[in-house]
Formats: sequence, structure tokens, C-alpha cells
Amino acid sequence: MTLLEAETQAVPEPAWSAKRGRRARRNVNATAPSHRGDARLAWILIAPAMIGFVVFAVYPTLRGIYLSFTNFRVLSAPEWVGLDNFVELLGDDVFWNALWVTVYFVVVAVTLTVAVSVLTAAVLHRLTSSTIIRGLIILPFLISSVVAATVWSWMLDTQLGIVNIAIEALGGEGQQFLSSRALAIPSIALIHVWKNMGYTSIIIFAGLQTIPASVYEAGRIDGASETQMFFRLTLPLLRPILALVVVLNVIGAFQVFDIIAVTTKGGPANASNVLQMYIYSKAFGQFDFGYASAMSLALFAILIAITFIQMRLLRANESDTN
Repeated sequence: MTLLEAETQAVPEPAWSAKRGRRARRNVNATAPSHRGDARLAWILIAPAMIGFVVFAVYPTLRGIYLSFTNFRVLSAPEWVGLDNFVELLGDDVFWNALWVTVYFVVVAVTLTVAVSVLTAAVLHRLTSSTIIRGLIILPFLISSVVAATVWSWMLDTQLGIVNIAIEALGGEGQQFLSSRALAIPSIALIHVWKNMGYTSIIIFAGLQTIPASVYEAGRIDGASETQMFFRLTLPLLRPILALVVVLNVIGAFQVFDIIAVTTKGGPANASNVLQMYIYSKAFGQFDFGYASAMSLALFAILIAITFIQMRLLRANESDTN
């Protein structure tokens, strides 16, 4: 230890300096914000949303689970029947046909929606920066599903629809888009794609913004074309976003109801009778709410299983941008 250090340590701190330090600490503690008041205010602000969530989501869900184990009709009290509704479900041919039709619709609608949305988002990202075009892309999503289904049912009408008029003007034959067993689901899927493509494109476009520009610059230096960079750079780096998009679209497609209720009403001959339509007909057509609740619970379990499998297979929690 040097002489200067020894003298420095030996010099005591002045009394006025110690008092000033204690006074400063008291002032800091006095002016520090109180988190208790913030927590109380936060609970007050979120209370309306929490009450609405409990009343309109939690309670109906628990009530539906209970009713799925009962024989409940409108004019009688629920009667506990245990697993009878689910046993009946296993032998219900209409249910299995509705499940198959739903899966068929989901595969067609989700595949087309994701494919078209990825291409649209890539075009918006690489070729244009116009906010007007981006606004037009998302415009169909802002239109009510009932309105969209009504307009498309007019456009696809066998005799007066503008689509068939255009086909005949080009030398083709008019098609029964919504009244044919073979074309009903593909036609409804195209309406679904038109309705939801804009929203999905915006999500993917937002994901494209997170990819560093240096990645594409390196690709150009290596001589990669736009097509090669799209398949070897863009799609692998978009995997977490694509996983989110696929999961959301699968859940939305499984819950399709309004478009089918307006266009085909489940026909012709149950060709478009998806699970939601069958549940609706059982509940509000035959007033068998217990059996309808059992089907709803089965659909809920199917969606949970499919979502879990998708998240694991697509590795949604991993990113290639690191």
C-alpha cells in the first residue's frame, strides 16, 4: 500500500457529507413510485374484460362440457346420461360423414390460402411498396362473411351468375358450382380463400420484414435467382410465421359455418354438411342440445390434438434467423 492510499483511507468522512447522503436516500425513497396503486388501477381497468371473458367464454364452455354428458332438450331439465352421447357419436354415420367433409374442406381451403398468401406477401415485399395495394389486399377480410357469401352465391348462380356467363362467353359450359356434389366444397373453399387471403398475407408480409436484407444481398452475390432465394431463403426463414398461419387457418377452417349456411345449407345431399352445420341442426333444428354439446366437445378435442401435432411437426418455437 502506498503512502497516498494510506492517507486517503485514514481521512474520515465529514459529518455534513454523511447527513447529506442520508437525506438524499430519504428523498429518493419518498419519491419512488408505489406499485400498489398501479396494481389496483390495473385490476380496475381489466375488470370489465375479465368479467366479459368469464360470462361469455368460461361459463358457456363449462356449461357446454356439462351438457355433453346429459340428455338436454329445451323444455326439460338436463338428465345425466354419462357417456351415452359419446357412445352414440361413435355409431353416427352422419357425424363421420360431416367430419370427413370438414377435413376435406380444411385441406383444400388451408392449402390454397397459405399458397396464395405466401405468393401475395412475397410480391408485396419484393416488387411493390404501395400502401394502396396493401390496403386492397386486406379489404375482403374486412367484409362480413355473410355479405361475402351472399354476393358469391349470386355470382356462382347456375343460370344468372356472372361467373357462368363469363365461362359461356369464352366457349365453355356453365357449371353448377354450389349445387353439385363434386364442386360444392371446392367452390366454398375458394370463397373462403378469397375472404381470408388478405389477412394471412399481411401476417406473412410482417414476417418477411424480419428477414435481414443482407441475407438476400448474399444470395445475389452468390448468383441466386429470385426463385432460388424464395425457396431456399425466404420459406425456411419464414417457418415460425408459416406455422402460426397454418395453425390459425386450420382452426378457422374447422369452424366454418356462415359461408355454408348462406350458400349451400349443407347440401346437396350432405355434400357440404360440415361439423358446424351438423351441430347447428342438432341443437337448433332438433333441439338436442346434449348431443350437440357432445359433438362440440369432440370437435374441441380434435382441434387441440391437431394444433399440438402441427406445432411439433412445424417446430413453431424455433427460428432460422439466428
